[in-house]
Amino acid sequence: MSNRSIGLDETLYQYLLENSLREPALLAELRSETAALPEANMQIAPEQGQFMALLAKLMGARRYLEIGTFTGYSALAIALALPEDGEIVTLDKSAEWTATARRYWERAGVAGRIRLEQGEARDSLQALEAAGEAGTFDLAFIDADKTGYSGYFEHCLRLVRPGGLILVDNTLWYGTVADPDDTRTDTLAIRAFNEALHHDDRIDLSLTPIGDGLTLARRR
Repeated sequence: MSNRSIGLDETLYQYLLENSLREPALLAELRSETAALPEANMQIAPEQGQFMALLAKLMGARRYLEIGTFTGYSALAIALALPEDGEIVTLDKSAEWTATARRYWERAGVAGRIRLEQGEARDSLQALEAAGEAGTFDLAFIDADKTGYSGYFEHCLRLVRPGGLILVDNTLWYGTVADPDDTRTDTLAIRAFNEALHHDDRIDLSLTPIGDGLTLARRR
């Protein structure tokens, strides 16, 4: 027995899915289609999507900001969890990947609640602040280029309301953040980001071993 988080081998992971996952058929279909792409590892795990949707419901979230949309799985998971008057603003520069996202959002009947801003995320985030949307989001999710995490986080800290939650993906980075011999650019960026958040007194913090590491940062 130990008080550390349990590791998941394949057998235990399948047990987790079989006894917890309640994935809607449309999300499962989107996940299956995305699995055929060379970049399939960029999609979040289904149990992470379910966890994020539960957080949105627990918070009573109405406005959700997403940086990095890919084929739209996380945005759809949250859209299905938001109330009818909920709104999503999602940022991505890929027309190809977000075309898939749009198709599934339409099929789910939530496209009217999702505003996709295509282009550089930094420009879109600056535009949101300039438009007076600071402090109006309940929940934000960062899952884009790793070297941009620190900058994206600062924008999100201004854009979410006090008590709002910022989720950050890939913060365990396949375990390489704990390997001092790994000096790749993305690894160094995530390692520095994690260290900075650990000492950031503007937030309440938890780095959770879900998916590839999911950081929860609540704006104080």
